[in-house]
Amino acid sequence: MEAAEVRRLMEEQLALSRRLRSRIQALEDERKAPLAVVGMGLRLPGGLRTPGQYWDFLRGGGTALAPIPEDRPGLREVHDPVVGKPGRSYVDRAGFVDDIAAFDADFFGISHREAKLLDPQQRMLLEVAWEAMERAGIPVRRSDRLNVGVYLGMMASEYLERLEDRSDTTRIDPYYTTGGGLCFPAGRISHVMGFSGPVVSSDTACSSSMTALHLAVRALRGGECRYALVCGSNLILSANLMVSLCQTRALSPEGRSKSFLASADGYGRGEGVGALVLMRLDEAEREGRPILAVVRGTAVNHDGAASSLTAPNGPAQEEVISAALADAGVEAADVGWIEAHGTGTPLGDPIEVGALDGVLGAAVRERGVPLALGSVKSRLGHLEAASGIAALIKTVLILHHGVMPAARDEDDGELNPRIPWDRIGFTVPTRNRPWPSELSRRVAGVNSFGMSGTNVHAILESYTPAGEGAAGPAGTARRHELLTLSAKSPEALAELADDIAALLKSATPATLGSICHTLQALSLSLIHT
Repeated sequence: MEAAEVRRLMEEQLALSRRLRSRIQALEDERKAPLAVVGMGLRLPGGLRTPGQYWDFLRGGGTALAPIPEDRPGLREVHDPVVGKPGRSYVDRAGFVDDIAAFDADFFGISHREAKLLDPQQRMLLEVAWEAMERAGIPVRRSDRLNVGVYLGMMASEYLERLEDRSDTTRIDPYYTTGGGLCFPAGRISHVMGFSGPVVSSDTACSSSMTALHLAVRALRGGECRYALVCGSNLILSANLMVSLCQTRALSPEGRSKSFLASADGYGRGEGVGALVLMRLDEAEREGRPILAVVRGTAVNHDGAASSLTAPNGPAQEEVISAALADAGVEAADVGWIEAHGTGTPLGDPIEVGALDGVLGAAVRERGVPLALGSVKSRLGHLEAASGIAALIKTVLILHHGVMPAARDEDDGELNPRIPWDRIGFTVPTRNRPWPSELSRRVAGVNSFGMSGTNVHAILESYTPAGEGAAGPAGTARRHELLTLSAKSPEALAELADDIAALLKSATPATLGSICHTLQALSLSLIHT
């Protein structure tokens, strides 16, 4: 064979090798593509209905715990302060959502007869999902069949239990099943809003909504949907579950999760609903979406053959944290905040902190900047299946604002002595403080595990637009803005006007244009819905 021919074949093989390497790299990039958080919605204890209210609450201190409200008669009837009394609950407070009966059925095209049999979780999920899409600037029109996947974490529907009269089966109508079944809330969101993507409900106990996030991340990276709604929901209606948790001594007699504290004696319950809108980061940038934070990676696993089904497993948690870091392509030294599960149990907190130390501790000690720990459960209560979505939204807000909120009060007492705080280099901040300037990136982890043994960890990072800090083009500011309000009923219009008036009180000239632009887009959306 001639030398020239050999040279030609070698060049062809080299070119083919380069193309294959490029293709392999492209596939690897697709498999680990970052996702943008572009919208949020919530209903949380303490009357929290917007991300802004939630952020003010996180910075302000205190808790949202309250006595059992009048609209939960079953919970009030079984209360007895004596711990361990059969058939009774020793807890008389939790984090409750206000006015769970309120619902604008006409807005969603649902008859009032059907709305009465809808679990309030379905009603709140519809509202929160719609608001999250609004904040993402994505118009919802049923006729468009948007390629949105809905991923819901939910573990209980206790509403129909309150309506049941087992002696009179004639009361059961066609809406009985669709109003309370666990598979229906996510499906109803897609039905009402005309979404065509996958619909998945996950129940992994307290890690349910974090599992939903993991599934959504995989779907977006795999091209199964263009947008993903990640939701979590929990509502405390059944006296039976409250009694059961008290009989196992899982709950704190004070009704509060004392995360990482020496006084930790069980968790305090909470309820709420939340939603995040996710999409691929590159597409969010092209579409000009409001990018609040970036999801870099997630991982999920199970405890396996642990000491018991419900006991947390330290080695399994180390595995899932390491896997999430690898999926995100992030080094342990980059992580500045961990939003921990932190239920405030004597067993769970030391195991969780030990797992975090096993993966992150050496890098934290080497860099010399403490790793900050927090758990929103100490403020809202443990939202169980919705705890992950509350933690995720909190973490997005922390990264977006660049502020670490206080994770405990100075008068909360000593930290858990079973955790070697002096050695591990972790801290539980007692005051709000800026993100440490010594850390070049704003990276946070969200940790979650459920009583069924499923562990989930997610890595998020703040978003920095390309060319941030550069002056914008001259002459782009407008001198006048048009504020438009639209709703489907006079009552809804009045409520919207009140909400916008409150929002405008804190608006700046820079944000006024965005508010007006969004309201105009929403008005057009309602016209075509």
